[in-house]
Amino acid sequence: MAINKKKVIAQLNKILECELAGVVRYTHYSMMIFGYSRIPIVSWFQAEASESLTHAQQAGEMVTRLGGHPSLAIGPLLETHEHDIGQILRETLEAEHVALKLYTDLLKLVAGQNVALEEYARGLIEQEEEHIDAIDKMIRKPGDVEMSKEARDLG
Repeated sequence: MAINKKKVIAQLNKILECELAGVVRYTHYSMMIFGYSRIPIVSWFQAEASESLTHAQQAGEMVTRLGGHPSLAIGPLLETHEHDIGQILRETLEAEHVALKLYTDLLKLVAGQNVALEEYARGLIEQEEEHIDAIDKMIRKPGDVEMSKEARDLG
């Protein structure tokens, strides 16, 4: 059974748009961090922005590989005007869960039908799960060993 190229290209374009939104979101967040722990968190957000750009480029390359046209749109960018580090990290956690679902949906479309796309989706699912785990640990209070309520509620 062959993949449904139209559906796969549409899903890859959703991923492209989401990852481009991530570039903007993480760049914005990196500018809005204040306080004693600013430097490592700013660096982390800047690295996340760079990684989102790489993910967007990969999705676009997959689109053209399949004969499609990469989207020029950017996914939703919601500004809550909540600039406390905890709130920014919770918003980031939500965005990572959205990205995880997009990659999981892609995997469902290609599983057992296209090894390259399947491995691409699996690799990105792994990375998104790692991001969710990292953010979860950042929003926990020192000494909390259980997953945060926010991560559980979104998972």
